[in-house]
Amino acid sequence: MAETREEWIKKRAYTLWEEEGYPTGRDSIHWEQARYEREALEGSAASSNGKEAKPKVKRSVTGTKSNGVVTPTAKRTASRKTAS
Repeated sequence: MAETREEWIKKRAYTLWEEEGYPTGRDSIHWEQARYEREALEGSAASSNGKEAKPKVKRSVTGTKSNGVVTPTAKRTASRKTAS
């Protein structure tokens, strides 16, 4: 059985509340965040089974990646041979 939009938002808001450590008085913030996320999913290229189709993104930064941090590579310079 497919869950309704309201059920999805309710579950997501609860998850956000849990992730923040069960704070008091932030229920409306979690609800709005969940509603916003649901609207974003509905506006995306989501498939019928609910898994979001991620578009391929071209990378503009070159370098090595370690622990999520991109370290730029050194720029290549033209090497000149000196006359001996």
